[in-house]
Amino acid sequence: MRDRELKLIRSRDNPRFKVLRELATSTRERRKAGLALLDGMHLIAAYRASSGVPEQLILSESGAANAEAARLAAGASSQGVLVLADALFNDIAQVATPTGIIALIRTPNPGPLPATIESCVMLDNIQDAGNLGSILRSAAAAGICTMLLSQGCAFAWSPKVLRAGMGAHFSLDIFDNVDLAAAVGRLSGRLICASGHAQKSLYQADLRGPLAWVFGNEGAGVSAELSAAAAEQLRIPMPGKTESLNVAAAAAICLFEQVRQRG
Repeated sequence: MRDRELKLIRSRDNPRFKVLRELATSTRERRKAGLALLDGMHLIAAYRASSGVPEQLILSESGAANAEAARLAAGASSQGVLVLADALFNDIAQVATPTGIIALIRTPNPGPLPATIESCVMLDNIQDAGNLGSILRSAAAAGICTMLLSQGCAFAWSPKVLRAGMGAHFSLDIFDNVDLAAAVGRLSGRLICASGHAQKSLYQADLRGPLAWVFGNEGAGVSAELSAAAAEQLRIPMPGKTESLNVAAAAAICLFEQVRQRG
């Protein structure tokens, strides 16, 4: 990196630092600005692999000397590279072990909800960021591209969800603030509801052909309206003494049983 590209900031009163801190800590600000922060080289590389170009790269002062960070910095837009004193960078990163590099990106916009949806995952009020990111990762790995998130879900482009997703976001069309009950009318196949109270086992169901899954809130489960709209209610057999599965684990089991059945 050439010296003229290095804009070193040491003051917490710097306006650019204040903007970044707001984006790091406020979902409202991220939604309003249409921006997201990618923490770490893995996420940035995944974004670049999807043909994304960062709006700006933010480096810690100590991370600026990293050779891989310098290589990634070459992909930044004309806004270039911003270097923060390590203490300021740590405020933005908000993790125990900061990576030393963050990318500011324009949040991908999937456009309007398709009129017809053949395959998707619906998430009903999934509030834990780690669970949401893990489900996005499992869906991407299972070859499902369309994700419909209800208004009560955690924000998909928050730093914690992005970290848990491990780059899955960039191979998905993520629609948030969706009225899931209204979206059921757009489905060309069956709606399957995962429920711990269902009578039918996941392994007794035919998961071939067009279908959509709905997974519900960590405590309350799927809403009564969506449950009523489902063609089938399925449970995961649990011979052990555990009462229930984490929703992210349950989603992965369901999605990969579908993969297995489809060969």
